[in-house]
This record gives sequence, C-alpha cells and structure tokens, in this order.
Amino acid sequence: MHSDFTRSLELYYRCPVNMLLRTLLMMITSRRKPRKDFRDVGRIRMRVMPNDLDLLRHVNNGIYLSIMDLGRTDLMIRTGKWQELTRLGWYPVAAAVTVTYRRSLRLWQKYTLETRVIGFDEKAMYVGQRFVRDNEVYVEAVMRGRFLRKSGGTVTVAELGEVAGIDPSAMPIPAWLAAWAKDSALPPAKASFPSDWL
Repeated sequence: MHSDFTRSLELYYRCPVNMLLRTLLMMITSRRKPRKDFRDVGRIRMRVMPNDLDLLRHVNNGIYLSIMDLGRTDLMIRTGKWQELTRLGWYPVAAAVTVTYRRSLRLWQKYTLETRVIGFDEKAMYVGQRFVRDNEVYVEAVMRGRFLRKSGGTVTVAELGEVAGIDPSAMPIPAWLAAWAKDSALPPAKASFPSDWL
C-alpha cells in the first residue's frame, strides 16, 4: 500500500510543473512502489494537464516523448537496477525513436503510460511504450536505447545483461524492428555527416 506521502508526491508529478521536477518527484515515488521484473510491464497512471497541450488543445507530440522518459525511469527504478547503474556510472540515452499517434489525448483525461522492454540486438535495448485510455491504445512508441559510461565509452549489451540478471540473446527483437533500426541508422557520431538535401 502507498503511504499518504507517496500519494501526495504522485499528485505533484501529474501536475503542471517543470519536467525535471516531475522526474525527480517520480523517482521518489517509484522507490516506494512494488518491485518489477525486468520483463514486466510498468504502468503509471496520469492525467493530461494544461501545460501538456498545444494550440489545438490536445497533447503536443513532443510532450509524449518527455513523458515516456518518466515511464522508462520508473521501470528501471522498480527493477532495483537503477541504483547499481548509477553506482557504475552508467546512464541511458535514446538512439532512435519511432512513434505512431492514433488518437488524441485532451485536457484532464486520465490515461496509463505502459512501458516494457521488448528485447535486444547486438548493440542496443528496445523499449516499447503505450499511452492507453479505457484499454485503447492512443499512442505507441518504440525507443532504441544505449547505455554510456560517464568515464567515456559505451556499455555493451552483454555488460547490461549481466547487471540486469538476464540473457539478452534470449530476448531478440522482431524482424520489423531490426529492419527499422537498420534503415533509420545514421553514421556514427565521430564520422562526418554534412547536411545535404540533394
């Protein structure tokens, strides 16, 4: 059961506050929630707030991406691995995201953000996320993510699997997702990639 303190903080991170503050408050409440397995679906109940809207009075497309950060962080904390990753100096970054907008979320509507690890390829982890209202998927996204070291360099999938206590090779991604990752890939950050629209 949640304490009154936890419930109060959850109300704050659903409210129209700065996204950084929202994240910090969510990190506090996530530590008090029941633990999750790495393969479980994480769920956060939320409500559309005024600062989530654009001029058309529905949730702005970019806000969805920011809110998805909350879901991924919540799941990592609830697996109990966030602290270990922090201790190691590892941190997650988004390498690519694909989003499909099916229905609009509007002011004050309640919804659930669902987050699940889909699987791995040889370089990255793939996380699926859904915005669900009345058991209907309004928005669905997949993020391709990597972990970097604060000291420099990239964390391998094998290293991540060892810390998470899973075998990444036992969680392959579907063929369509592998094709998307390949087709949407850009040159490495250290390579030259001039903007040429021809």
